[in-house]
Amino acid sequence: MTVLVTGATGGIGQAIARDLAERGASVVLSGRRADVLEPLAAELGGRAIVADLADRDAAAALMDESGPVDILVANAGLPASGSLVDYPLDALDRALDVNLRAPIVLARLAAGEMVSRRRGHLVFVSSVGGKIAAGGASVYNATKFGLRGFSLALREDLRAHDVGVSAIYPGFIRDAGMFADANVTLPRGIGTHTPQDVARAVRRAIERDVAEIDVAPLPLRFGARFAGAAPGLAALVQRLGGGERFAHDLAEGQRDKR
Repeated sequence: MTVLVTGATGGIGQAIARDLAERGASVVLSGRRADVLEPLAAELGGRAIVADLADRDAAAALMDESGPVDILVANAGLPASGSLVDYPLDALDRALDVNLRAPIVLARLAAGEMVSRRRGHLVFVSSVGGKIAAGGASVYNATKFGLRGFSLALREDLRAHDVGVSAIYPGFIRDAGMFADANVTLPRGIGTHTPQDVARAVRRAIERDVAEIDVAPLPLRFGARFAGAAPGLAALVQRLGGGERFAHDLAEGQRDKR
């Protein structure tokens, strides 16, 4: 079983790669930082392919170099936090390309082989931000909401071909990753999970062909359902709970990652 994991230089990507490799997968790891990627590939007995998915030719080149894969885990992403009016256009393009366009292109190229073999699985690591809209995250929400719609629709398209499609929705992940790197304090009552929790969810989605898995504490999962039913009221609750200050601090902590 060959698995391609994008964003493998980040904490979540590394956890996913290790979890799947420990269960016998042959891993192909992609990321921007060769100094992190290559030692990880050597440790796991896999292959490293350096790729920057903000480059519009990179997704197709990555699939060409990786060759046919049994499983694609589209995990690479940018934080894309901050007010839209404060967003440089080049940074806006990068966020849209990495968070939404690249997973779609990778899926298009990987799915063709999977359909012909009548087996395979596509996993998209999205975010609870694909279910809950929040001030200060309009660009991020746009990409993650888009990824959710794409995943659910693609699952129906590929179901008859025995190709699975899953989406994973992490909340706030401690120890490593975009939120952890921002070094901000969460509002009261909002807990965290670990990169290993996300990795286990990815494995479960593949093994059981689960459409969606939330990796978030119960209050955040409830908030996602509530926001879907009453978005205006959910936005008010976020403001009353200190959401505006948190969004500002998070955007400042992630500004250098745009």
